[in-house]
Amino acid sequence: MDSQEKVPMEEQTVEQTVVETATEQPAEEPERRQYQSKKEVLERVREIAHSDDAPQKEEVDYLKTVFYKLHIAEREAKLKSYLDAGGDPEQYQITPDEDEEAFKAEMGVIKEKRQKLFREQEQEKQDNLQKKLDIIEKIKAMVTSPEEANNSYKEFKALQDEWREIKNVPADRANELWRNYQLYVEQFYDLLKLNFEAREYDFKKNLEMKTKLCEAAEKLAEETDVISAFHQLQKLHQEYRETGPVSKELREEIWNRFKAASTVVNKRHQQHFEDLRAREEENLAKKTALCEKVEAINAEENKGSGDWERHTKDIIDLQAEWKTIGFAPQKMNVKIFERFRAACDDFFARKAEYFRNLKDTFKENAEKKRALIEKAKALQDSTDWKSTSDKLINLQKEWKTIGMVPKKLGDQLWEEFLGACNKFFEARNAAGAGTRNEERENLEKKRDVIERLKAAAEEAGEGLQERVQKLVEEYQSIGHVPFKEKDKLYEEYHAVLDKLYKELNISVAKRRLTKFKDNLKQVAERGENALDNERARLMRQYEQLKSEVQTYENNLGFLNASSKKGNSLIDEMNRKVQKLRDEVQLVRDKIKAIDAENAAKE
Repeated sequence: MDSQEKVPMEEQTVEQTVVETATEQPAEEPERRQYQSKKEVLERVREIAHSDDAPQKEEVDYLKTVFYKLHIAEREAKLKSYLDAGGDPEQYQITPDEDEEAFKAEMGVIKEKRQKLFREQEQEKQDNLQKKLDIIEKIKAMVTSPEEANNSYKEFKALQDEWREIKNVPADRANELWRNYQLYVEQFYDLLKLNFEAREYDFKKNLEMKTKLCEAAEKLAEETDVISAFHQLQKLHQEYRETGPVSKELREEIWNRFKAASTVVNKRHQQHFEDLRAREEENLAKKTALCEKVEAINAEENKGSGDWERHTKDIIDLQAEWKTIGFAPQKMNVKIFERFRAACDDFFARKAEYFRNLKDTFKENAEKKRALIEKAKALQDSTDWKSTSDKLINLQKEWKTIGMVPKKLGDQLWEEFLGACNKFFEARNAAGAGTRNEERENLEKKRDVIERLKAAAEEAGEGLQERVQKLVEEYQSIGHVPFKEKDKLYEEYHAVLDKLYKELNISVAKRRLTKFKDNLKQVAERGENALDNERARLMRQYEQLKSEVQTYENNLGFLNASSKKGNSLIDEMNRKVQKLRDEVQLVRDKIKAIDAENAAKE
């Protein structure tokens, strides 16, 4: 073999391919077990902490994520239960969690184990590096002594076996180390003056081993577990790398076969992670949408307890949906969870504040209602029917203006208040039973008078005025009628009188003057100065009425008659002025009547 022959393609690239394949693809956890409780997680953590096996970082990180997801959910459920039971948020305290303390302790043990293992592995890699460097130096020495090649063959094979036994070395030195090793191995083979049969036997044996490795790599394409297939491929690469060379004409062919099988496995592995990243991006989009929904709920106005409870149910449903969604991309997983939790915490904090304030409002409203109950009880035995009725009705109106209290307490207070009111009204109704009978009788009497007035209006004739006056006096002497009938009866009565007075052509002022003149003789009989005193009183009344008329007339001049409101007010004041003028005229006529009476006496 030519001593200047280059290292075959397979030996130049296999180490590089293994390293690049291992670094290009992200690591993924093995098939994850589903945990239903913190105790299950804690049990598995204890197994890892106290096992002789090395802790796997992926599983440890997964267990930590699952534990705190369950821990937070459990803590939020306790808080919600406390608030739903009417608890005071300010008084709520988070109780120590024994499971969490135990979990932290076991994780500390695992951390120490991993740190120790890491240090040991690093030291082992450095030791292995030095061992392999020593082997390379020994083979290099053999290459520089061609005459001793045949004699050192056994030693050379022993060094190869020793090389294969040595495993991990620092990654940054692996490629360079392997290239140097292969260089001197090839050079040794080129210098080795073994007989052709022995050399061919060695190549044939290596070819058989590499062919089996190719078949094993090709079979991995059928492996359903993509991750397992990838890890198995790494082991096959390690074995391929440590297997000796084959004949020169077959080296590229066997390597291409092995590389093609590796490419299939690597592509499946890469596609798996691309699919995983796509699912994680989809999960991120779903979780972002849930965050936006919670934030939208926070932006809505809660006008009462009903809105708070409805929104609480919506958020709990969103939290349940969140738990059904898988992980988001690693760099966003924690951030999106913190955003979701912050939005939920904001809602529940404001809800707690609302119900805390509502509790104070309920207390204040309850005190107001208790005060009204005391007032109602103080009036329940009163027999001042009219005044007390008005007071209790006002209390009932005030009761309606007071806000809500908790339903159970509200029903109790209302029953107590209603009981006091009912006690009074039942007593009043019982006492007023006789009065109502009398009022019904009075109603019938007044209707009878109205009928006689109507009949008088039809009869007319002489003495009509005297008959009407007697009926009026009889009507006025009758007592109260039922309240509901009062207005209707009043309208009917005055409708008949207005018709009669119209027929008799008697104005109100004339009737009053006539009655005044009739009473003058009785006034004169009271004493010598009685008429003069009455005249002086009427004069004072006359001057006062004139002053009022003057005041109204002056005020009319200041009003703006251009507006609708101004026209209405002017009309009203004009009616008052006219009424006062009529009154002035009546007083003047009464004074003239007194003067006439005094002249007749003289």
